[in-house]
Amino acid sequence: MLLRITFAKKTLKLTALTVAVALTVSPMAALAQEGKGPSFLRDTESEQLLREYTRPILRAAGLEKQNIQMVIINDSQFNAFVADGRRIFVNYGAMMQSETPNQIIGVLAHETGHLAGGHLAKMREQLAQAQTQMIIAMLLGAGAMVAGARGGAGSGLTNAGAAAFSAPGEMIKRNLLSYVRQQEENADKAGVKFLTATGQSAKGMYETFKRFTDESLFAARGADPYVQSHPMPAERVRALEELARSSPYWDKKDDPALQMRHDMARAKISAFMERQETVYRRYPMSNTSLPARYAHAITTYLHGDLRSAIAQIDGLIALQPGNPYFYEVRGQALLEGGKPAEAIAPLRKAVQLSNNAPLIEMLLGQALVAANNTANTDEAISILRAAVARESEAPLGYMQLAMAYGRKGDYAQADLASAQAAYLRGDNKTARDLASRAKTRFAIGTPGWVKADDIVSAKPLPGQRSN
Repeated sequence: MLLRITFAKKTLKLTALTVAVALTVSPMAALAQEGKGPSFLRDTESEQLLREYTRPILRAAGLEKQNIQMVIINDSQFNAFVADGRRIFVNYGAMMQSETPNQIIGVLAHETGHLAGGHLAKMREQLAQAQTQMIIAMLLGAGAMVAGARGGAGSGLTNAGAAAFSAPGEMIKRNLLSYVRQQEENADKAGVKFLTATGQSAKGMYETFKRFTDESLFAARGADPYVQSHPMPAERVRALEELARSSPYWDKKDDPALQMRHDMARAKISAFMERQETVYRRYPMSNTSLPARYAHAITTYLHGDLRSAIAQIDGLIALQPGNPYFYEVRGQALLEGGKPAEAIAPLRKAVQLSNNAPLIEMLLGQALVAANNTANTDEAISILRAAVARESEAPLGYMQLAMAYGRKGDYAQADLASAQAAYLRGDNKTARDLASRAKTRFAIGTPGWVKADDIVSAKPLPGQRSN
């Protein structure tokens, strides 16, 4: 199930200096638009692949027990970054533009280098120090200007005070950017170290940065290296190439089975996220490979030809009957095609084969609710409660749970689930209103009352505005 989850009232504010922990030169474009929040993509297949890519790297970095999460951003640009020390953000464009697993794994190794180096915490310290230095410089400058004013117009102290307002700021900025460049170089070195420790090539990491160098060479021509947040591209890539080539695994290739999974995830993302004509340019009908057939089946159902899509998906299932994501797509196609009752069986199979993946459980719960059969209500509630217990940040699960409880006549739980969904969407006013109503339906002190009270008094999630 590939879902776009948009938090319209969230604002993720990142200062220009947090490019220290981003891969590309301009990581703000997708996220830091005032009044607009990041739109996330949720898909079990893609997320599972990214987790498998990062697991050995995190282990090598000593971060295996830190529960680092992978988050896919709805942005077609090639970018990956860390922003809070516990999540690695990857634009879907980074997956689409990485032709091999090794290329995206190299990017993830670089970002893990930032996490392992504690660069976020250190950057906060540097920013705090810079702010203190700026305040001191401004006070000294103001003092000089006051003294100059007492000395009369045109006093040298007045001119010196004015200069003191501007010069320290530029110097502090350069010092910070120098620190940022050093962090990037350290993350490159750490990334190669982790890849070597896990028996993987750093060639993909080098290829990615080399591509950036080729694309930005003209733009960087004549740029002042002391005001760049990242090392100058050519210099950085030369150092990375030398380091990467020293690994005994430089020429090691990706496992063909892993390459196939990578290609399948890219085909799925293309079908869901790109225009139909783009999909068919990328995967022409003459292409009969498994990834191409996957993309064709998905785009066929998305554009209204359900019967043909189901036939194509069934052909995929015949080739790989143990692939949970083919059953998931079949169920999703039927559900969105207005046939929820027929979607239940393939979604049950997908849940079973995926080891109860919570996002797929939510889709099954949705089908059970949408089938409008009261006999399904208790099962839907059971499945959805299990799903939100393991995937607590997906509004869809709570929305469907609210509908199931409402169908059963349990309006206290329905209000509570609706409040939880609204809170996760960033709609804090609606969340508080629904939670307040839920409190009146629960007995005081019961678990439901306590959860509702928590929402009423909760602060907005990080990045959210209060409203």
